[in-house]
Amino acid sequence: MTADSSDPIASVVRPTVRQRRRGMLLILVLAVVIFCWQLGNTGLVDETPPLFAASGRAMAETGDWLTPRVNGLPRYDKPPLVYWLMGLGYALPAGTVWDPLGTWAARLPSALASVLTMLALGDTLLRFPLRGDSHPCRTAIAAALAFALSPLVLIWSRTAVSDSLLTGTLALSLLCQWRCYASGSGRRWWLAWIVLAFAVLTKGPVAVVLTGITLVLFAVIRRDLAGLWRSLRPVQGLLITALISLPWYAAELLVEGQPFWDSFFGYHNLQRLTSVVNDHLQPWWFFGPVLVVASFPFTPLLLLGLGRVITDFAGDASSRLMPSGESLGQFAGCWLLAVFLLFTAAATKLPSYWLPATPAAALLIALTAHPPSLQRCKWPLIAWCSTALCTAILAAGLLASPLWIPLIQDPEMPTLPAELMASGLVIRAAACFILAVVLGTWSFWRPVSGRLLIWQGPMVLFQIIALVPMIQLGDRVRQLPVRQLAKQVVERRRPGEPLAMIGVLKPSLHFYTNQVVVYEGQSRAALANLADRLSHEQRQGFKGLPRTEVGASPSVLVVINRGTAARQHWQGLNPQKLGSAGIYELWRLDRSRLDQRASDLLDDGVSLTWKKPRPERY
Repeated sequence: MTADSSDPIASVVRPTVRQRRRGMLLILVLAVVIFCWQLGNTGLVDETPPLFAASGRAMAETGDWLTPRVNGLPRYDKPPLVYWLMGLGYALPAGTVWDPLGTWAARLPSALASVLTMLALGDTLLRFPLRGDSHPCRTAIAAALAFALSPLVLIWSRTAVSDSLLTGTLALSLLCQWRCYASGSGRRWWLAWIVLAFAVLTKGPVAVVLTGITLVLFAVIRRDLAGLWRSLRPVQGLLITALISLPWYAAELLVEGQPFWDSFFGYHNLQRLTSVVNDHLQPWWFFGPVLVVASFPFTPLLLLGLGRVITDFAGDASSRLMPSGESLGQFAGCWLLAVFLLFTAAATKLPSYWLPATPAAALLIALTAHPPSLQRCKWPLIAWCSTALCTAILAAGLLASPLWIPLIQDPEMPTLPAELMASGLVIRAAACFILAVVLGTWSFWRPVSGRLLIWQGPMVLFQIIALVPMIQLGDRVRQLPVRQLAKQVVERRRPGEPLAMIGVLKPSLHFYTNQVVVYEGQSRAALANLADRLSHEQRQGFKGLPRTEVGASPSVLVVINRGTAARQHWQGLNPQKLGSAGIYELWRLDRSRLDQRASDLLDDGVSLTWKKPRPERY
């Protein structure tokens, strides 16, 4: 390593090229273990991931790479990048051999996005090491792990949706922008704007809005709008972003027209920002608790670092005159505040909206935990002890699992409490966090760089020996029955026979059967809707025909959960029971009986509702 500065206390120790390569290799190995190990060993979790996966697979199968489609309908809610990446996975040969459940291809974009985010965080701290940090490689690895071990990141990096891909592309873009500003050279300023275009192709204009808020806040805290403008060239940069991302939007609008405009821009962007959709009503302070949980148990360190950044907005000249290469903490704070402010202002709030802030939170945690930083802060002992207390509380809660696990009551997973208790996985998790408390407390009295790694080691072990097996247990209890029913459907379905799912609506049934599924709920109107849809609904791959017409199937396959089947309006239909799995049964229903029951319900005042517009219909 080489040191810059004549002051040994405040010197910047720069790792050699060989040390950087070793550090990056270690981060890569950890990232692959955390995010990719046994990634495809479990099925897709209903309800959103199967919609993404089915859309990506449909692109590969049909060759239509413009419009995502699921269950015979266009899916306008997200731009195409995540579908393109999934589709490329499904287009690879011998998929049924290396990816029998179809989950590797669907989850790999999320996992790789998080892998790249870890590498970007580590590389940034290796190329711009902290002043006074004698072991920058340790700090870089600790920052990468602080991101990876966020509970939100651990979950969404193994989920086949677009949130992790947005987090990764936005993080790469923002880190490139800060590095361009910190270097003072303005070299490769265009790279950040190219990556930002990928973020726009992942989840729309929200990526540009978050970038803009972050840069405005950073310009305010630095009092250096001119320097930031000169380094990043935002006018030319936004033009590059637009040239890459807008062609798909224009082509989709040209082909699909008003339905795409109303659904994507009207419902999924404007309406989510200004009004509550899908009953996701949350109080204005919702993201305060989410911030706490998303960085647990290192939240005290995050709050300490964030408080420092907030005070810098009204700080003295010394904070504003800090060299640009040492402003990473300020930039990370502005980045996190941008996410907090935007989504707090939005009417619709979901925990996943916090994911784009997790890389910034990881930087603040790592910067706060590094020894010189703790020595300058007047509350280092409080922050470190609070972190130990949070970890101890988590361990105690896991040890007390015999008290709360029996309280888990989910009709879709009736055997989960007993199987979870018998597995011993919760005790394994508790042991990992107890070890983290012991090592973390001991490390406070050893003021060395990278002390956070001592704490994080047992948490990586928790991911491998407890969390992943818990996911597999949940899949076996909750999702395996759907896959078993899907196999029975494929074996028993007659040519041209329609398929319906009633009660508990699982998009994974469509994914695993690769057939159009007519979904309806539990109500009396649902039965009437089903009969009418089988006669009249039209969608790609499905043509409803009255049972009296030539070519119409006289029967329908129905997957129904036992709770719905017990309702009075589903009694007396005399179904042929073809199979069962978990809480589900597979029926073959005579359509004449179904039509007669639907006619009786309509005469009794029930109204058809299936033709009413529903933006998120599948």
